[in-house]
Amino acid sequence: MFAVALARRIGASRAPRLIRTYTAAPPSGLSEGERTIYQKLTEKFSPAELQVQDVSGGCGTFYQIIIASKAFSGVATVKQHRMVNEVLKQEIEGIHGLQE
Repeated sequence: MFAVALARRIGASRAPRLIRTYTAAPPSGLSEGERTIYQKLTEKFSPAELQVQDVSGGCGTFYQIIIASKAFSGVATVKQHRMVNEVLKQEIEGIHGLQE
């Protein structure tokens, strides 16, 4: 099943500790899937904040994404989901779920 829940910018005090936050090029510690998602979203949305984490236990079938971008300003949440889904449509075909 495919699940989507878009999260708006989360303050550092509320952000879970296990989620990695990056605003520049993705670090070498990301998995291949995390890196691909990170790069595609960065290229399309130039986010102020972007967090990508494989929450499937390392098998690459479920990802959590937190993204904040000016591109989403004034855009309905459902439309934001569609925008992210469109960018990641190839990746979505090969995964079980996505939390945005």
